[in-house]
Amino acid sequence: QAEYVLVPYADFNLLKLPERDKAMEKSRDLTCLSDILPTGYPGAVTAGVGPGSTVCVAGAGPVGLAAAASARLLGAACVIVGDLNPARLAHAKSQGFEVVDLSKDTPLHEQIVDILGEPEVDCAVDAVGFEARGHGHEGAKHEAPATVLNSLMQVTRVAGNIGIPGLYVTEDPGAVDAAAKIGALSIRFGLGWAKSHSFHTGQTPTMKYNRQLMQAIMWDRINIAEVVGVQVINLDQAPEGYGEFDAGVPKKFVIDPHKMWGAA
Repeated sequence: QAEYVLVPYADFNLLKLPERDKAMEKSRDLTCLSDILPTGYPGAVTAGVGPGSTVCVAGAGPVGLAAAASARLLGAACVIVGDLNPARLAHAKSQGFEVVDLSKDTPLHEQIVDILGEPEVDCAVDAVGFEARGHGHEGAKHEAPATVLNSLMQVTRVAGNIGIPGLYVTEDPGAVDAAAKIGALSIRFGLGWAKSHSFHTGQTPTMKYNRQLMQAIMWDRINIAEVVGVQVINLDQAPEGYGEFDAGVPKKFVIDPHKMWGAA
């Protein structure tokens, strides 16, 4: 983190906000345009979310919650968020999403039946990535890099899309096995092939969506700061913020080195 950054080609890369007073009213939401919202939103878009869709989002961290909020913005009828962390699940529930507790031994598809009355969703979003852990009481104790994609293939209907904003890497020196260390995971690709799934990956195309998302924020179509739990801190509080974030608290820390919010 830094007090100042050099922005190359600023006339092209920066997003011009509306007049200052109106922008400051939405400033906590608008800061999410730099990163978290344009990360979650393409996950929902590439998953094919539309009016009436049922969606399963793996991960109740900031990316998962941003994807869930984006799915709601796109018209989803039911958004289900899955995680192992009870605090994150409670926060997701408080934001109006259905939740599935992946620390339970009850299989994911059975928990989805309890919500939808059927074991499949129209589309899914992987907002976890390669640092995933297994399902159930024992599985949650161990890393299982392929578990999210395999689980989502099981519960996504035939011909459904899976958006993957979650990070997968080419090298992971701390991985659980030799294959995972080079990004080779035990994906049930045959299942995805048999169900005609589409998989959509890649880095966040922030500039493709940030103007439209800004408009959605300014016109109260999405309350992203509340959904992801934005908490403003100063630069001196950053180490503590990182510690809390690493512990999995349902917050998205925004660093305000110049106390702009205090002066507004």
